[in-house]
Amino acid sequence: MTTYVITVPGTFLRDVPDSVRSDIGRRLRPQDPRNTDLGESEELSVLTLEDDGMFAARVEVEAPDRLQAEAEAVRLVSRALRDSGLAERDAPLGPAVVTGIDSEF
Repeated sequence: MTTYVITVPGTFLRDVPDSVRSDIGRRLRPQDPRNTDLGESEELSVLTLEDDGMFAARVEVEAPDRLQAEAEAVRLVSRALRDSGLAERDAPLGPAVVTGIDSEF
């Protein structure tokens, strides 16, 4: 297995209270990329927000390959948004991308 840091971009299409954004971050905390060498050295945050509603969720995922890692990251972020009370139409996600790889060869 390989450890990936995956970035999942998205946009809040409605105003999201600070409490909901905090809840999303709390739900993603177990996958915080700061647990990886890359996340620690780059000081990656699990959730970053822009003034225009755009956000980026960065999560650590273990998977056998990039495609499965990206799919798992989208699933994790989607679930955190949904469990925090946001419908998919309120916070659509963009394509996930690999931000870093920590492989043991």
